[in-house]
Amino acid sequence: MTDPQRPEPPQKPDTNPQPAIPNQYSFLWLSAAIFLMVLWMQGANQPQQQEVAYSDFKEAVTAGQVSEVTLRQEDIQGNFTESGAARFSAASEPSSTRFITLRPQTDDPALLPLLEEHGVTIQGARSGRPWWQELILGFLPWILFLALMFWFWGNAQKRIGQGGGVLDFSRSKARRARKETSTVTLDDVAGVESAKREIAEIIDFLKTPEKYQRLGAIMPKGILLVGPPGTGKTLLARAIAGEAEVPFFSISASEFIEMFVGVGAARVRDMFKEARKDAPALIFIDELDAVGRSRGAGLGGGHDEREQTLNQILTEMDGFEAHENVLVLAATNRPDVLDTALLRPGRFDRKITLERPHKEARAAILKVHARKVPLSDDVDLDQIATRTIGFSGADLHNLVNEAALTAAREGLDEVNTRCFEIARDRIILGETREAQLPPQEREAVAYHECGHALMAYYMPNADPLTKVTIIPHGMAMGVTEQTPRDDHYTYTESYLKDRIKVMLGGRCAEKLVYGEVSTGAQNDLKEATTLVRRMIGQWGMSEKIGPMGLNIGEEHVFLGREMGQPREFSEKMAELIDAEIQSQLLSLEKATLDFLASHREQLEALAKTVLKQETLSAEEIRDILEQMPKAPEPSKPIKSDLPDHG
Repeated sequence: MTDPQRPEPPQKPDTNPQPAIPNQYSFLWLSAAIFLMVLWMQGANQPQQQEVAYSDFKEAVTAGQVSEVTLRQEDIQGNFTESGAARFSAASEPSSTRFITLRPQTDDPALLPLLEEHGVTIQGARSGRPWWQELILGFLPWILFLALMFWFWGNAQKRIGQGGGVLDFSRSKARRARKETSTVTLDDVAGVESAKREIAEIIDFLKTPEKYQRLGAIMPKGILLVGPPGTGKTLLARAIAGEAEVPFFSISASEFIEMFVGVGAARVRDMFKEARKDAPALIFIDELDAVGRSRGAGLGGGHDEREQTLNQILTEMDGFEAHENVLVLAATNRPDVLDTALLRPGRFDRKITLERPHKEARAAILKVHARKVPLSDDVDLDQIATRTIGFSGADLHNLVNEAALTAAREGLDEVNTRCFEIARDRIILGETREAQLPPQEREAVAYHECGHALMAYYMPNADPLTKVTIIPHGMAMGVTEQTPRDDHYTYTESYLKDRIKVMLGGRCAEKLVYGEVSTGAQNDLKEATTLVRRMIGQWGMSEKIGPMGLNIGEEHVFLGREMGQPREFSEKMAELIDAEIQSQLLSLEKATLDFLASHREQLEALAKTVLKQETLSAEEIRDILEQMPKAPEPSKPIKSDLPDHG
């Protein structure tokens, strides 16, 4: 925020004003209207023509009273001499030398010899319209065409809003933000305190560069914001626009790309040219990976227009002088695909990583988003933050908004805890669907979900159980929800194996009860296989394979890069890895099946209860299992570790 004792810096004139399109061609249209009016008045002042009969016309020619004629297809026009004009004019009207007569339907072969005999001048056939009418008819189509072209051109300029016309492809589409119109400041950004400190230092450098220059410090040329989607990269850039007292230009990287090769590079040049004029200035490029992907990456990575645009960005950043004070701020959620030339010092000197917020950060973000929401007294934002592990800043904003929508839907004056619970279930589990399942399938879904729940309840390293429901949500027929106790940053082998057992619990429950399995475990098997593959190939969690870190299970962005990479292991090792993955899955499935078999009574009790109530909370599951006789357990139960969600 600015110091109230410090005088405001003078406002620079806007170098990119909005074009006044509607009045740009007013003078031209006014001149054209005046010209047409003058022509019309000249046509109105033309002398009147006398209408004479054809026989009278021939008599006048014979008497030598016709000086000139114009032969047309339907009529004859011409001029009388003075005696001829006096002969045919009425006594009450002024005499006119011009006349017109209709030609007979049959051709008169004696007309031309008669005219030549009496020395009458014969003009070529014309349309008979005045010259001004001929002029209008000749130029009117072109006038209409130019008018339409200027109209479309003007509308396109108005839509672009940057002063460039339809053909100005090379003009930059960067939008200049104004501080007085921005509604987001750094106070509206929570949960990223380290990033805010970095940004505050950059803003201070832009405001008072002499403070750093006297110590020999040079402002970074580029700052790269890196983080998963929804962690606040664009919001942080909007806050910078609201805080900075310097021109702020924002653009998406995809706006550089056009169908014509070279347009993106031209737009980059124009954008940096405008920023240098208003230095110190800040340029924000969102989704940098749209143009900053690795060059020559093979299929899916190389593109002439994209590479030329990237080369121009690199050149412009290298061209900065120390006194220019132009900073480039970029955001991306795929730093792994960026070209290495972008990330070297001298281009993007700093990299600010935005991770998913931890518990305290989630609570701070919820407080920011809930400032304008009337909350009931029973709402505990800290408790909500505890139950939203893994939520990003955008997810938390969506949670508050969904809770407010739920309260409005139910006609409440305040948002209570129940609204947040419904909103959380909608986000995590999906929207409730009205699906009428046959009794047999409904029973199979109940056993499937209770198998998950029983394994999640008893496995010592699994995430605590939250609820079980056989109400369809999203694409799932039933859901078993688990909530981690704390934020996880690393995972142990025992935790991962217990997690896989929970995944296989539904399939094993069906196999135990019905003697066969169904297609309902498709997603569980896929996730379990992927997790085991990473444990063996990437994390070295196998005695047979050993501590090897291979690229097994990694997703490659570019097909050409994946095809071009040499294989890190032999065919024999690939067979050994596949055999170990199969062995691990079979071993974990057998352990899960044996555990459920020893807890068959608990499984039956849970399934019968969930068929009646459709949804069971963690407390209800605990009460049911505590009433059952204890069975021999291969692992220690974790009943005491179950969090109280009351």
